Amino acid sequence: MTRAVLGPATSQTPDGSAAVPQDLGTPGGDRPPRLSVVVPTRDEAENVSLLIDRLVPLVAPLDAEILVVDDSDDDTPAVLARAALDAPLPVRLLHRPTHARTGGLSGAVLLGAGHARGDWILVMDADLQHPPTTAAMLAAVAMRHDVDVVIGTRYAGNGSREGLDGPAREVTSSWATRLVKSLFPRRLATVSDPMSGLFAVRRDALRLDRMNPVGFKVLLELLVRHPAARVAEVAYEMAARHAGQSKASLREGMTFLRHLFRLRGQRLIGQIRTGPRALRERLRELGRLVAFGLVGLSGMVVNTAVLWFCYEPAQLHHLLGAAVATQVSTSWNFLLVDNLIYRRTRRAGTPGRAVRFFLLNNVLLLLRLPVLQALVWAGVGVLAANAVTLGALFLLRFLVNDRVIYTADERGRRDPVRMLVAVDGTETVPTPSRRRYQYLKYRYDVAGVVTIGSQIRLPELEFFRAQWVAGADVDIAVRVADVGGRGPQRRAAMTQYAEQSVLRYEEQLGRLGANFRIQLGSPIDIHVGPLLARSPHVVYTNVIEALLRFVMVSRGHMLLHSACVTLDGVGVMLSALTDTGKTATVLRLLRDHGGLFLSDDMTIVRPDGVALCFPKPLTISAHTLRAVQAQDLTPQEWRRLQIQSRLHSKGGRSLALALARFNLPIMGINALTQLLVPPPKYSVDRLVPCRMGTSTRVEELFVIERGAPGISDLDPTETLERMIDNTDDAYGFPPFRYLAPSITIDGQGYTQLREREREILAAFLSTVRGRVVSSDCFGWADEIPRLLREERGEVRRAAVPSPVWPRWDAHLAGAGGAV
Repeated sequence: MTRAVLGPATSQTPDGSAAVPQDLGTPGGDRPPRLSVVVPTRDEAENVSLLIDRLVPLVAPLDAEILVVDDSDDDTPAVLARAALDAPLPVRLLHRPTHARTGGLSGAVLLGAGHARGDWILVMDADLQHPPTTAAMLAAVAMRHDVDVVIGTRYAGNGSREGLDGPAREVTSSWATRLVKSLFPRRLATVSDPMSGLFAVRRDALRLDRMNPVGFKVLLELLVRHPAARVAEVAYEMAARHAGQSKASLREGMTFLRHLFRLRGQRLIGQIRTGPRALRERLRELGRLVAFGLVGLSGMVVNTAVLWFCYEPAQLHHLLGAAVATQVSTSWNFLLVDNLIYRRTRRAGTPGRAVRFFLLNNVLLLLRLPVLQALVWAGVGVLAANAVTLGALFLLRFLVNDRVIYTADERGRRDPVRMLVAVDGTETVPTPSRRRYQYLKYRYDVAGVVTIGSQIRLPELEFFRAQWVAGADVDIAVRVADVGGRGPQRRAAMTQYAEQSVLRYEEQLGRLGANFRIQLGSPIDIHVGPLLARSPHVVYTNVIEALLRFVMVSRGHMLLHSACVTLDGVGVMLSALTDTGKTATVLRLLRDHGGLFLSDDMTIVRPDGVALCFPKPLTISAHTLRAVQAQDLTPQEWRRLQIQSRLHSKGGRSLALALARFNLPIMGINALTQLLVPPPKYSVDRLVPCRMGTSTRVEELFVIERGAPGISDLDPTETLERMIDNTDDAYGFPPFRYLAPSITIDGQGYTQLREREREILAAFLSTVRGRVVSSDCFGWADEIPRLLREERGEVRRAAVPSPVWPRWDAHLAGAGGAV
């Protein structure tokens, strides 16, 4: 994922004078720390000693340094020097003389950021109102998640501002927060406490040259100046000040207001200064809107004419006629839009744009049809009702085309999902709307490594169905429940309750959304909302497989994104980017060269070089089936496949990922789409005659690519990185990146699990030869067997038996054993 904002930090004071920190504690080594704790101080002699005593043991395990930027006129530096003498980590002091205290507290923070050596910078106050335990937890959350800024919030979850000095300060803080959010509604949409003094920021996401804060509120400046920074929040209870006097005053309040309105004014002036460019762009957007509307009107005429023909002379049902009319008018609109409106700004190839354009219009068709039917039932004519539904979605259609399909631009777009970690709080579980049974009807034993019990049938795991598994002994339990609040909310939210090891994802539609709740423990309990329960493919792919991946790692196995077969007794693994042609290659290898099938999408691998089968149903396209000449599908299935393969193609997924950048209930949209148009999944032996293997020792790995024909070797390091990246790419759909960093399995956190996963894969690949095979004619299924014959001869090798899986029938056993 591309970083939101990049740039080096400066190491100068705001007034340009050089400043050099003084080492007080253990000197830093050659290797830079991961975390720099920046503490601005001003006359905090009564607090810094206790702060160091409490903070050092908490941040030392995080590979941290502490950098104090001091503006004091008392003996704070001397007290700090004594407290830091025996500290087991680097403690540095940067004292600013009176003439160099530009920018107040904010200037001190920026100066500290310029001298920070860690990948992450944690900013906190010295008066202990920011509890050291909370600060350390916030830093740990920041370094674990794929975000740019993590904010300690007093206004979300179990957060509290009671540590402020009296009710007047609490009211002032609350109203100031409301004022700030009202002045920057878009940039602060996912932030509940934009004026917090406790936050962590990724150093390479901070552009100091953009910053010019005054007073206390450096975080506000950071968020406004870095609009695309990815943000998470940690709820905390603000403590009372330990000693000394607050620096807040009427003068500081006036300074804040002046800076706030200056910041707002600079935003407006900046838009004007960008110039006539900003004005020209607005006028161009208006021109595109008008042109898009004219094309849409012509398309509406075409749509109405086709619907009239289907409804009147052809006597088709009006909903079927609307579907046919949509395909014709979409073709008409695409030709005009693509060649007239976006001829200069269109991206990617024409087929890709066409697929996205058709997908958008057909998804909107699914939304239009119920409304169309309701209007007809209300007495509105078919043609009039159709025109109303088309016009109602005009603006949405234009925005998606203008900002996603043709000229997508992520600059200035903050992540729409709110991320909140409740450190000490407990989850409030709403009363269920109805009583549900708890029995786990479907049970699965995944290769003897992980057992799953579910109230929902999981087609991807059907090969592993094992009803003998005791429901009370499963590793992962999946049940249907009411998850989330009853009412709607402004945006999707991922909440982690650290004390309870609970993760909860809620979408905008309340309990009607695609919500789920995970209780990490033994077993792992997953509760999915009713909408998700009706779309088992989404439940498995977006929720269960992410957990299954890390449970596998905790037990010494890895779920690797790859295909695996045996050819003449040789274990062969295939890897490729999505929609390269891997599935068609696997099917052709099985059809033309025999062998055994183990997997097409995910393979379970062990450190000893053995791969275990994971035969999920294959997601195929009409092109794939024609390539292998599969004849078993019925005419109805072939017709359905024309729509399924386009909707669930790479183009469809890329459109969904693009839409995920907007404030849309993307999981719910995905669930509804797969409910109405299920993905085209078929078991391998329905597509080609073959046998299934259970395990094999992999000797050959081929990364297939499109391009000029050629073969090249991969060194072990490059092979490892490619396979890790390929596996990560398979988990790119939301909400994986919000969910995964919060997962803890058997006491191992996300970072530890990822390191263990890399170790397992490195050991597995140590005995595997890796090569890249490029082809410009989809010829991998011919080239790979030829290479194996030339290098290994024509003699077929016998399969070597291996131990059976626990409780599995003996005929399933054997390395390369067949089913």
